[in-house]
Amino acid sequence: MLRNRSAARFVGWCCLSAVLLVIYLPLIPPILFSVAPSEPGAGPTLRWYLALWHDSLLVSAIVTSLEVGMIVAAAATIMGLGAAMAIHSLRVPRLILALMLLPLFVPGVSMGLATALFFRLVGFQVSLVKIAIVQTAWALPFSTLIVVTAMSAFDPTYLEAAYVSGAGRWRAFVDIEFPLIRSGLTGAATFSLILSFNETIRTAIVQGPLNTVQTYIWSTFRQVGLSPALYSLMSLLILLTAVLVAAFVFGGVRGSPEAIRRE
Repeated sequence: MLRNRSAARFVGWCCLSAVLLVIYLPLIPPILFSVAPSEPGAGPTLRWYLALWHDSLLVSAIVTSLEVGMIVAAAATIMGLGAAMAIHSLRVPRLILALMLLPLFVPGVSMGLATALFFRLVGFQVSLVKIAIVQTAWALPFSTLIVVTAMSAFDPTYLEAAYVSGAGRWRAFVDIEFPLIRSGLTGAATFSLILSFNETIRTAIVQGPLNTVQTYIWSTFRQVGLSPALYSLMSLLILLTAVLVAAFVFGGVRGSPEAIRRE
């Protein structure tokens, strides 16, 4: 029995190692090339990271990405919460969930072109808002799933007790439900922010004169190919994504319903 368990664990670790290699091994070369020496025989250097901040187009793209990311994180989380509450309250949860997830199955190019056509027909020209709308529409299904998952672990008897004590729907949500699903909301916001930073195709179609970091990387690659400066920018984005995911994971553990009940 012990041998079988040990063998199963060994196979499990081997499978996990293979999967992790497939996922993370391609991320290593950009990090290594980002510190490539500028001259033959020289040692590793961080000059390419410093050079990023002297590129006015990139700085502008970073500002745009941050602005749009904050908008998307807030909008997708709030709307995802509303959709999740509708799923739990109305009698057609499967229909609502299907409608929320349907955009995921529409190809990105088709969705971007359709949205750009809609903006053109209604005469809407504000590039920053167009980018935020497109990215929010992309992040909203994921945000809804995360909030729905968090709400599935919530015991509705807490709300019933609050109603009996005379609390209204809003007060019951703020005092009872929100603290227990807070980790889901922060997770939805974090994931929406990451999706906003990563989105390229839909953004490139509707961005107008603006650039986000991802469209800047794509356009630079199309024009001049890969370079140490581009490797350093890619490495920074990889690091930022890892930090955001780590914050979500550790913050989610501390904000989980079980942790709140123990407190």
